[in-house]
Amino acid sequence: MPDRHQSPRSRPAIDRLSPRALSEIVRLERTRNYLQPGDISTALRLWKDYVHRPERELWHDDEFGNVHWYCCGNPLEGRALLDGVIRAMSHRGARELRKIIEELDAFMGPPDPAAERRR
Repeated sequence: MPDRHQSPRSRPAIDRLSPRALSEIVRLERTRNYLQPGDISTALRLWKDYVHRPERELWHDDEFGNVHWYCCGNPLEGRALLDGVIRAMSHRGARELRKIIEELDAFMGPPDPAAERRR
């Protein structure tokens, strides 16, 4: 069984979260069987990278219809994980993380109807 304890160097790197909220994230990553150390900061990074993609394009499928998220992580699954984490956190910690996520969600903006017609 892998060691689920984090060293001080492996603390989550999430800007704008208080030390209290970061400690809460470390605790969740240690105590939830569906989380590993670093999963939450990875999910947030994936979502951030995704919403900042040019023209909000989805990653391209190959000729067989396989999405290449298996190598780098699925940002949509990351976003869903973040929703679950918010529900598991205290009100105070959840509010801090929710603010960051809502800013990323707002950056993405409403869906582009023209892009939908091109599909």
